[in-house]
Amino acid sequence: MKKVNFADKFSKFSDHWSPKVIAEMNDYQFKLVKIEGEFTWHNHGHTDEVFIVIEGSMMIEFKDKMVELNAGEMYVVPKGVMHKPHASEECKIMIVEPSGVINTGEADSDLTSENDVWI
Repeated sequence: MKKVNFADKFSKFSDHWSPKVIAEMNDYQFKLVKIEGEFTWHNHGHTDEVFIVIEGSMMIEFKDKMVELNAGEMYVVPKGVMHKPHASEECKIMIVEPSGVINTGEADSDLTSENDVWI
């Protein structure tokens, strides 16, 4: 394993809502994602999902509240909880979750991206 530079990895892609794997630890993957605009309502029935904001700001909408995250902040969405991430301007984040997790969870969406794409 070599050290990972986030800025270098983010420079290798421009698409939004398409997680890119940068490392694995045990059965967990560390994924970088650029987000902008609205995502789809979804959940992950078998796992929690961690959002870590590297640059910018984002919101995670829930049925009963909204959580704002800024650079240097993180939030753990518990398994099974419906949520919808969004960002008014491009935001760079890291997601930590078990390998094999689909970005749209159990929702059928045109924003579902290919899984396990390494950069």
